[in-house]
Amino acid sequence: METLIFAAASHLEPVFEPVIEKAGFKLVRLRVMGGASKTLQIMAERPDGSMDVEGCTMLSHALLDFIEAEDPIEGDYEIEVSSPGIDRPLTRLADFTRWKGHEAKIELNAPVTIASGAGRKRFKGTLEGLDGNDVVITSQGARIQFPFRSILEAKLVLTDKLIQEDLKARKKAPN
Repeated sequence: METLIFAAASHLEPVFEPVIEKAGFKLVRLRVMGGASKTLQIMAERPDGSMDVEGCTMLSHALLDFIEAEDPIEGDYEIEVSSPGIDRPLTRLADFTRWKGHEAKIELNAPVTIASGAGRKRFKGTLEGLDGNDVVITSQGARIQFPFRSILEAKLVLTDKLIQEDLKARKKAPN
């Protein structure tokens, strides 16, 4: 059985981000998944936050043309382009302001001490925005703050409120 390894590919973001932006999209997340074969996973969206199958196809073609011309990564790999989805990952500092008021799951690199004196790495709570470069959430009635750089992974939780906001945005988006 093949073991998948997920790795942040922040060193590849400066290589691919200009290509993604030139194609008319914003990079949400770039990861390398690997085992015996590697996959470059690119999550992107249009500037208005939308993404559809046609957009994924268009971006895939732009990226494949770039990869063929520039050969920016050693070895063989597949490329996978997708939408961030409704319960999207939160990868940029601005995401924590943009999605303020919504519920999120956050995992930190190391435990932080909370009001009870206990150390925790995983939180589920309501995003309250930012305080400088610190992310602020409310979890179990407590206000918790930690540095953005300490976040290992964060994503929105699928809730009725999030679904309603997504439906409203889709109605406003041009067809």
